[in-house]
This record gives sequence, C-alpha cells and structure tokens, in this order.
Amino acid sequence: MSRTSAQIADLAGTHENGKAQRYIQLMLLVLAAGAIYPVLYLRQVYQSTMLEVFAISNTELGYLYSMLGTLFLVSYLPSGWLADRIAPRYLISFSLVTTGLLALWYSTAPGFDSLLVIYAGWGISTGLTFWASVIKRVKMIARHSEQGRFFGVLDGGRGLVEALLATVAIALFAYATETQGQSVKVGFTHVVYLYAATCIVIGVLMLGVRDPKARVEDDSPAEHQKNNLLRDLKTLARIPELWLVAAIVFCGYHIFWATYSFSAYLQEGGFGLSAVMAGTITTVKLWMRPIGGIGGGYLGDKFSNISVLIAALALATLGMLGLIVFPALNSLAVLIALVIFIGLLTYAIRGLYWAILDNCQIPLRITGLAIGIISVVGYSPDVFIPLVNGWIADAFPGFLGYQIYFGYIAVIGTLGVIAALTLQKRIGNKAGH
Repeated sequence: MSRTSAQIADLAGTHENGKAQRYIQLMLLVLAAGAIYPVLYLRQVYQSTMLEVFAISNTELGYLYSMLGTLFLVSYLPSGWLADRIAPRYLISFSLVTTGLLALWYSTAPGFDSLLVIYAGWGISTGLTFWASVIKRVKMIARHSEQGRFFGVLDGGRGLVEALLATVAIALFAYATETQGQSVKVGFTHVVYLYAATCIVIGVLMLGVRDPKARVEDDSPAEHQKNNLLRDLKTLARIPELWLVAAIVFCGYHIFWATYSFSAYLQEGGFGLSAVMAGTITTVKLWMRPIGGIGGGYLGDKFSNISVLIAALALATLGMLGLIVFPALNSLAVLIALVIFIGLLTYAIRGLYWAILDNCQIPLRITGLAIGIISVVGYSPDVFIPLVNGWIADAFPGFLGYQIYFGYIAVIGTLGVIAALTLQKRIGNKAGH
C-alpha cells in the first residue's frame, strides 16, 4: 500500500536524529528566504539612490522589474518539476550563492545592459531554483502535526529577518553618507555587500547540513527516472483539493496585495495623516509578520490549519469592509487598529496556506510539481492586480477609488472563505471514511 505524504512525513519524524536538527534546518531556511529577496527589491527603500547610482530612469527601472516578475511567473511550474528531481538543499544553496555573486556584480554599478542580465539571473536563481525547493524542503522536515508552525515560522521568521537586515542596511548607509560624508554610491555599495555576503554565507551553510534521515521517496534517481511529466500533471489535475488550495492562495494573495495600498490610503483618504505618520503605521504593520505568521501556524497545529485559515480569511475580509465604511466609524484610533489587525491576519494567512497542502494526499514524489501549479495560479495576481488598482485609482480618484478597490478585494476574500470551507468539508469527508 502506498504511503501518503503525511504518513511519510510522520515516518521521517519518528526516525529523525533529533528535533534540534530539524529546527536548525528550519532556521537556515528562514534565513535563506529572508535574505535572498530583499536585494532584488532594494527599490522599496533606495529607489531614488538606485536611479542616481545606475544612471537610469524610472521607466528603465520599471523594465527591470517587469522582466523579473515575468520570469517568476514562468518559473513556478518548472521550479516545482526541478525540486522533485534534485535534492532541495542543493538547489537552495545554488540559489543563494548565485544571487550573492550577482549582487557583487550589481554593487559595481554596471550599465543598463548588464543590469538586464543581473535581473534575469536573479529571476532564475530566486524563482526557478529556489521557490518550490524551499516550500518542499519545509514540508519534508516537518511532521504532519508540525506543518502549521513550520510554515508559520518560515513566513513570520522571514519577515523578521528582512526587517533586521533592512535595519542594519539603513544604518550602514547612514553611517557612510552622513557620518563619513561619502557619496550615496558608496553607501549603496555597502548595503549591497551586506546582502551579498549574507546570501553566500547561508548558501554555503546549507550545503553542510545533511538531511535528518534519507526519505523514502527522496533523492532517488531510479524513482525520478520513472517520472513522466504529462502523467504527473494528469495525476495532479485529478486532485480537487489541489485546485482548492490554489484558489485559497489566489484569494489570500489578493488580501496581501491590498496591504500595499494602506500607506497611500492613509495619506489620501482625507484622514489628515502626514506621510511620516502613514509610513509609521504601515511600518508597525510590517512587524506584524512574525507575530501573525508564527502565531497563526501554532494555532493551526493546536486546533486545525484549515479552521484557523478560514477564520483569518473571514476576519480579513470583514476588515476590508471596515476600511470601506470607515467614515461612519469616525475614529482615527479604530482606523489605525484596523490597518494593523488586517496586517496581522494577512501574515497568518500567508503562514497557513501552504500548511494545508499536507492534507491533500499529494504524493511526495510530485509535491514540487504541485507547488509549482499552485504558485502559477495563486500568485497570478502579481500580473493583473497592479493594473486593476491603477485603473480604479485613475477612474475614481480619492477615497471613492479605495472603497471600490477594497470592495473588490472583499469579494475575492469571500470567495477564498468559500473555497476554504469546501476544502475543509472534503478533508473531513475523506477522514470519515
């Protein structure tokens, strides 16, 4: 009789060399995920500096990120396929070291043609060889009863690492440019060096950590040779639970995207908040990531991952409706609390929607491919939400535009709750047989 991925995960946990080793691996994965992406998105803090250092326009910067996003989208499916054929830790190590080496090239402030090559390389090293490998790796080292907390720690811990690195980076930049009186180019170089060195060091460490135990279906060339991509895709396409998870990620990711508009909403919604005040509130929201991600994961393991996810989706959707009717509430304190609360729920959702995959009875052999399929569907909002948001903002300026946009997000959030309830029912029915 074939084992489910959940049974295999429990088997691995039973024979592991020790709980500490799995947690050490989880911490390395948290560090990897927290370190690898910020260097790609330094524009969040240093956009004006980047334009000056690289001597490029906003339009050219847009081209770089458009290409990066496109590469991510086309990489998700082959990323999963690759993670099923090469041990994830090797792929993760390659991704980190390659990203770090490209960052060193980036620090030399090369021309635009070279920047295109660097961003294309980052698209491959953080998309094709990294994404599905990390998700699969976490799923492999976590027992069935630990899926919620492990994925919660991954997302929450990643946010904490990003925040800490960003704090160190801005301190280095300020020291170079203000204390030492050096150029912004020198300061920016120090920032890139920090991220490059962090990626390379963690990449090397990943190579030195062995698996807790050789998995039944892991790293077996003979098993991989039996794989047939078309047959595997057909197998996955026949699993309704997989498509429900994809729908949940799709809807949950909409809510996450809505949080990108909170700062502008606070400034332009007629609440009398300055840019500094709005920025402070949204920064506090960012610090909700470790709390929401880790807390949601632990609650999921204690009660039920799918039940906690349903509650978080429902409450976040209600929060969006609260932002729409805010003028009737007439309380700035309530508005600030609502923004932070939605942020907390959003990160709980992100920490849980990969944990529920363990209940879908997907063979471990093709789990990476399943992650790839879910990612293509679930993260497709990256392509069209900016267009939807921009069109609504231009067509309905001011507070009305935000009401319409958040209303759209609330509708999608409701669909997410329905998808999660449907998945919960299907899982319950199968468990009852």
